[in-house]
Amino acid sequence: MLLRFSLYGFLKNQRYFEPFLVLAFLEKGLSFFQIGLLIAFRELCVNLMEVPSGVVADLYGRRRSMMTSFVAYIASFVFFGLADGLVPLFAAMALFAVGDAFRTGTHKAMIFAWLRREGRTEERTRVYGFTRSWSKLGSALSGVIAAVLVFVGGGYVWVFWLSIVPYLLGLVNFMGYPAWLDGERSEGASVGAVARRLWMVLKACFQHRPLRRLLAESMGFEGCFHAGKDYLQPLLQAAALAWIGGLALSGDGLTGPADAARQAALLVGPVYLLLHLLSAFASRRAHGLVSLVGGEERAARVSWGLSAGLYGVLLAALLLGWFAAAIAAFLALHAVQNLWRPVLISRFDSWGSERWGATVLSIENQAKSLATMILAPVMGVLVDAASAGEPGSGLWPVGLVGLLIAVAFVVTGRRGMGSPSELMHP
Repeated sequence: MLLRFSLYGFLKNQRYFEPFLVLAFLEKGLSFFQIGLLIAFRELCVNLMEVPSGVVADLYGRRRSMMTSFVAYIASFVFFGLADGLVPLFAAMALFAVGDAFRTGTHKAMIFAWLRREGRTEERTRVYGFTRSWSKLGSALSGVIAAVLVFVGGGYVWVFWLSIVPYLLGLVNFMGYPAWLDGERSEGASVGAVARRLWMVLKACFQHRPLRRLLAESMGFEGCFHAGKDYLQPLLQAAALAWIGGLALSGDGLTGPADAARQAALLVGPVYLLLHLLSAFASRRAHGLVSLVGGEERAARVSWGLSAGLYGVLLAALLLGWFAAAIAAFLALHAVQNLWRPVLISRFDSWGSERWGATVLSIENQAKSLATMILAPVMGVLVDAASAGEPGSGLWPVGLVGLLIAVAFVVTGRRGMGSPSELMHP
C-alpha cells in the first residue's frame, strides 16, 4: 500500500499550472487583490464543504470520496483552460475547492488506518513524511515539465489542459485500494445523522484544549504559508527581468509579450525544481527532527522558531531588493513547512479519535482554509499598495505578516499540551 499511497501523492501533484498560476492571473489583467479574492473564494468554498466531506467519507466510504475529489479537479482544470475573465475563474476555483474538500483529511485517515491494521502506529511521522516526500518529488517533476511547456508554448493555457492526464491515472490508482480502507460505513445515513455527528465532533474538538491549540497552530502556520507562498512567482519574474532581460536566444531578445512568459520560465523551472526537492527531503526527514529534539511537541516549537527567523530574513531581503536572499528565504520556508506538516498531522492523530480520523483532519484543513481566506486578500491589498502597480517591487508585506504570526506562536508555544493520554472522545 505504501506504493499506492506514494503514487497518489506523486500524481496528485502533477499540477503543471501551479508554478505559474499567479503569473497566469496577472497576464489576464488581475490585481493582487483580485487574485487574493479568488484564493479567498476557493478557501470559503473549502470551508463550506470540508467538514461535511470528512463526515461523508467516514460514513459512506473514503475511496468514493477520493474519486469524487479527482473528478472535481479535472472539471476545474477544464474551466481554468477555457476561462477568459474573472467569473469563469471563480467557477474554476469552486470546483477546485470541491476537490480539496473531498481529499485532504480523507487520504491521511486512510494512511493511519492502514498503519493501525499493520501494527505500525509508532511510525506515523516517518510513513506520512515518506508519502509526502513522493508528493514533493511529483511537484519537482511537475515544475520542470511546466517550465518546458511555458517556454515552448510562450503562454500558460496548456499547463491547465495537460494536468488532466495524471488525474485520470490517479482515478485508476484508487481502483486498486482495498475495500476495507473505506472504513466503517453507515449505509443510508440521513442528512440529519451527518449533521448531528458533525456537530458532535466539532464540539469535542473545540472543548479539547490540545486540539484547540493544534487548530490554532494550523491556522497560523498553514494559513500564512498558503496565503503567501505563491508570491514567489512575481518575485521570480522580477528577478528574471533583472538577471535575464538581455539574454538573446537564436538572435532574438526575450522582450515580446510571449517572451515575458518564456523569460519567467527560465527561472521558475529550476527554482521550483530545487524547492520541491528540498521539500521532499525535509518531509522524509521530519521523523529525524522529532528524534533529534526529543518529541513531536519540541519539534513543533523548533519549526515555529525557524519560521520566525526566515520570515524576518524575507522581510529584510524584500525591503532591500535582494532577490537572491528573498528567493532563498522562500525556499527555506517551504522546507520548514514540510518538516512541520508531518509533525502536525501526527500530533492530530495522537490526540484524536480513530473512528473520526477523517473528520478531525478535515476540521484541521477547514481551520487552515479559514485563515488563508482571511489572509490572502489582506496580503493582496498590502502588496498592491506597496508595489504601486509594478509586480515584484513591493512584496515585503508577505514577510511582515509571516513574521508577526510566527513570533506570536513562538511566544505562546511554551505552554504545555497536557498528557497525550487525554484523548478526544466525541
